Amino acid sequence: MNRASLRIAIVRLSALGDIVNTAVVLQIIHNHYPDAIIDWFVEEAFSPILIGHPLLNEVIPIPLKRIKKQKNLSLLRTTIRSLRSRKSYDHIIDAQGLLKSAMVTVFLRGPVHGFDRNSAREGVASWFYKTTSAIPYDLNVIKRNVMVITQALDIPYSDALIEQKLPVFAYTLSTDNEKKIALVIGASWPSKCYPKEHFATLCDLLPHPCHLIWGSQSEYQDALWIVQHSNNAVIADKMSLPRLVNFIAGCPLTIGNDTGPTHMAWAMNRPSITLFGPTNERMIYLTSVNISIKSPSTVDIYHINRNDFSIKRIEPQHIADKAIELL
Repeated sequence: MNRASLRIAIVRLSALGDIVNTAVVLQIIHNHYPDAIIDWFVEEAFSPILIGHPLLNEVIPIPLKRIKKQKNLSLLRTTIRSLRSRKSYDHIIDAQGLLKSAMVTVFLRGPVHGFDRNSAREGVASWFYKTTSAIPYDLNVIKRNVMVITQALDIPYSDALIEQKLPVFAYTLSTDNEKKIALVIGASWPSKCYPKEHFATLCDLLPHPCHLIWGSQSEYQDALWIVQHSNNAVIADKMSLPRLVNFIAGCPLTIGNDTGPTHMAWAMNRPSITLFGPTNERMIYLTSVNISIKSPSTVDIYHINRNDFSIKRIEPQHIADKAIELL
């Protein structure tokens, strides 16, 4: 095993679920290269989940959304100067495969590896890489994330690297011994969201208090509606990302839509049920305690139908039956 202190840059900017499903690579890299120095370039809004990670040397927040929203050319120039001023890397890995992530690598010094033209989500991104990996786009996303990085670093891949993982993030468990079920009620698209009416029914079918995880004002309004129509629902506090990791790690079960907080349960080796409508099980890594329930619709992952609201056809009783089995 090569124990050289490799300097490695990982570029995975967003979204939260993608970051959660990529961070398993940190322990894989350190198991093979114990002295590796790893920096992670991430969209600034999601940087708190990585800051302080014991296997990371530095987390570099990139304010792309703020630059775009504010059309702030001064901030753009400052960001580019900061990227250009960094020490060179032995390996730069774009684990996202988008033009915006590829453009970040342009301003860093060192050889860049990423998905090839047919594997990247945006094929044009591959133009900026020195070396590439051919990994089918329809493969499980967590396998894709791990494989592009292990191939870049010449680490032999096997599913055991994922299946035998330790909890991905550091956490501190609460001293509160109450059993709670976390319900993640929001998602990035309306069609990925299980209806609030069904969530209210589901809460009353479950044996432990259901704590509703929310992240926006509209999700908070849905949470209010659910607690008004269920005797077994509680609105969780607004939580920072590190605090949310702690909360999910302390729950015996998380149920939710295809979104970052639901994926945290798998990352923390905690049971979960992920509900799918317009997306499918490719988005998670199934285990005996991390399962999925898919609506009856057919999914073409190359052309996701954001108007597929079939998730509403999943019966709350079916979810409750699976939940009780896991509990």
